[in-house]
Amino acid sequence: MSTETAPAWTLDVSGTPGIPFGRLFGVELRKSVDTRAGRWLVGITIGAVLIAETIFLIVSAAKDLDSVYGDFVAGAAIVSSFLLPILGIMLVSSEWSQRTAMTTFSLEPRRMRVVMAKMLAGMTMTLFVIAFALGIGLVGNLLFAAIQGQSPVWSFGWTGFTGFLVTQTFAMLGGFALACLFLNTPAAIVVYVVYKYVLPGLIALGSLMAWFSSLAPWIDFQSAQNELYDLPLTSTQWWHLVVSGVIWLLAPLLIGLWRIRRAEVK
Repeated sequence: MSTETAPAWTLDVSGTPGIPFGRLFGVELRKSVDTRAGRWLVGITIGAVLIAETIFLIVSAAKDLDSVYGDFVAGAAIVSSFLLPILGIMLVSSEWSQRTAMTTFSLEPRRMRVVMAKMLAGMTMTLFVIAFALGIGLVGNLLFAAIQGQSPVWSFGWTGFTGFLVTQTFAMLGGFALACLFLNTPAAIVVYVVYKYVLPGLIALGSLMAWFSSLAPWIDFQSAQNELYDLPLTSTQWWHLVVSGVIWLLAPLLIGLWRIRRAEVK
């Protein structure tokens, strides 16, 4: 008696088109705001900017300061420059800390496309925060002028806008790079806080030594970014920005991308 062997069926998906990048971007943008952590972060950012602008408006009016539009935008920038990197961190590290990377990379095995979609989503959210800060600064400047009984002063200029745009984008990308490097939310946030608030003090302390004072501009990325508010820069200032940017932004990002390509998804 002979037995028939059932035919082996195979599923050939080689001809199936990949997920369009636009869809990946849309998913990552939605994921940045449709989770509880994402909603809280965006809400806290907006609320903190409103509180900072309100306090600055009250102080400016009470002290009769000569505040202009750029001052109100700067008040919003102080708040957003701290919270935007956390947004960049959560875009990347949440996949690994919440163990959803297996699902994400199973649906889209080309990991770099996913990472680029996350980066583009982070930059889009950054532009939203920048637009919100510019709008709130406009309202604050109008209210201040009305309280003082004078015409609003719109001193800001393209140099101020360019510096604001670039520094806020670099802030988000800095957090994004650290998240790629560590793939862990607490570690990335702690390192970012040290970089943002502890490192400048150490560099200033080290600059008291003659040999280090000439080295500090080449490694102080935050000071190099602040020069963008006073465009045009000299060639030396541009090189300070490039070299320090390679150290604190590009190198961590490239190492992080290499790690994401090789990391075992569990």
